[in-house]
Amino acid sequence: MQAFEGKVAVITGAGSGFGREFARTAAGLGMKLVLADIQADALDATVAEARLAGADAIGLLCDVSRAHDVQSLAGAARQRHGGIHLVFNNAGVAGTGGYLWENSEKDWQWVLGVNLWGVIHGIRAFVPILIEQGEPCHIVNTASVAGLVTPPLLGAYSVSKHAVVAASEALVHDLRVAKVSVGVSVLCPAFVPTGIFQSHRNRPAELTDAHEPTASQIAAQQAGEKAVASGKVSAAQIAALTFEAIRENRFYVIS
Repeated sequence: MQAFEGKVAVITGAGSGFGREFARTAAGLGMKLVLADIQADALDATVAEARLAGADAIGLLCDVSRAHDVQSLAGAARQRHGGIHLVFNNAGVAGTGGYLWENSEKDWQWVLGVNLWGVIHGIRAFVPILIEQGEPCHIVNTASVAGLVTPPLLGAYSVSKHAVVAASEALVHDLRVAKVSVGVSVLCPAFVPTGIFQSHRNRPAELTDAHEPTASQIAAQQAGEKAVASGKVSAAQIAALTFEAIRENRFYVIS
């Protein structure tokens, strides 16, 4: 995908972090934006900024762990613009971390629901549309360097991100077998200063445990916050790197 002006980009997790920077970059390239997030105020701020920059932008509340929400997002984008050209399955959460055996069933449901099922729902909702259009298009799945290596105290998160890498690799192979030209990239950044370790702010009440965090979970949170804050590569630089990979039709995007 080489041309961006006038094309349509759909971005989940657009209220902060990478999603917000993808929106800024896409707006600067003259793209039409369909932005989604679970946090209304953050989403509204990104939409307002994009419009101020002159972009045609709308925002839709979306819980990517729910198939219906993602299907509705795809339908709304298609209804408004007639087509979709660039999809960022980007929404993600850090989870609780800590020793693997101390993660509750709800911890796992939350992390896998957003990080993995969000990508699965995105692939199912958007790839058939991209195939049907027959135009230059691209899909970007946000994983992590934790999808390539496995650090301690981030077990559930690493499991989710390894699965995103595997799903993205499988998608490339399947598209080739089907002789379909849809670009795919998997984004695997290391620690970048974003709000990922404050993602519990949007954790659904029904997936929240009443018990206090364990010592290992506290340690994981503190280590994660420190590592993210000390990251040397910015979210804006990650966005620039990702758009470069889209232009080059490069699969692995590693900071």
